[in-house]
Amino acid sequence: MQGVPAQRESGAEQSPAPGQGTLTRDRRAASGLVTDQGRTTIAGEAVAKIAGVAAREISGVHDFGTGTARAFGALKGRLGVADSVTQGVAVEVGERQAAADIALVVDYGVAIPDLAAAVRRNVISAVEHMCGLEVTEVNIAVDDVHLPQEDEGGETQAAPRVE
Repeated sequence: MQGVPAQRESGAEQSPAPGQGTLTRDRRAASGLVTDQGRTTIAGEAVAKIAGVAAREISGVHDFGTGTARAFGALKGRLGVADSVTQGVAVEVGERQAAADIALVVDYGVAIPDLAAAVRRNVISAVEHMCGLEVTEVNIAVDDVHLPQEDEGGETQAAPRVE
């Protein structure tokens, strides 16, 4: 890994062991964010982008954000403004730790606990690997379930009960 000599010299593993949720003590110490030569800070927006991309990599994740955020995102899309990978992702970043809250829309038929666990693992892995921050928690809020028929013509509406 070029540009990260502290990790090479420490002998610490480059990635967490399978199922390991946080950085080992050796990796935290070797992360290089706070050294005798200076401090490296990582903006919350950067961490949010990494978390957003990592969450999108998981099959079964349809969209992000609450209903209101998705409505504003759709409006921005019609105006030609690109959709942000940070929609539905909020992070708190400290000197050595980070935490994330992610609002998801899941595809119908996906086991939500399994999906949440996969998103959580992928986000933790990506943020810890790329940023050297210990991820203390990734909270997942499932805001909606996307139904297959919603792709065919917008929102489905129930037939009127009384005519």
